Amino acid sequence: MARVLLIEDDPSVRDALTLALKGRDHEVESAASGEDGLERLARFAADVVVLDLMLPGIDGFEVCRRIRAASSTSIVMLSARGDDFDVVGGLEAGADDYVVKPVRPQVLEARIRAVLRRTDGVPSPVETYGALCVDRASLTVSRGGRQIALPPIELRLLLYLSAAPGQVFSRQQLLESVWEHDYLGDSRLVDACVQRLRAKIEDVPAEPRYVQTVRGFGYRFGPV
Repeated sequence: MARVLLIEDDPSVRDALTLALKGRDHEVESAASGEDGLERLARFAADVVVLDLMLPGIDGFEVCRRIRAASSTSIVMLSARGDDFDVVGGLEAGADDYVVKPVRPQVLEARIRAVLRRTDGVPSPVETYGALCVDRASLTVSRGGRQIALPPIELRLLLYLSAAPGQVFSRQQLLESVWEHDYLGDSRLVDACVQRLRAKIEDVPAEPRYVQTVRGFGYRFGPV
């Protein structure tokens, strides 16, 4: 069971998704506007926010930015169109994943479970790569002795890449393993997450040492 904050201004969509999520044993709090959603988030310790982008008043892009500036709560955005403007804008604002309307409850459920799932496995020692330290036991990351707060999807991406330094992964491989999308997915999810991750762990994001692009293939961790 997860605690889900649903921010959606269309009452029919909001009621239908609330009912569907509760039917899957989630605890759901709903809001009809961005302002109301931010107020409720301050009181409701949500595990994931399901956020419509087209909201009255403060739109979903700004809500996403404000949530991400204050916390690492997972965010799944709802896009009415699924076009580049919505998707890229939402991902750059800090969303972890997106679902295109009309929303199928089973698809939304799968995305929620995917963004909340943590890396399993036996705890291992802290791994050090230059100034970057990755602790797989406590799921923490630090650089130069200062801890870095990473949202779950960015942490999962870093853990996955750093588990095999030097190995090149295609965007599709990362979608299937990190986002757990088992279909031909959207590479924009990967590229936007990489950009956000670099902004936090790299000294110079435009010249990455840790998460490097292999042009025409995908991404790899290192060489540092």
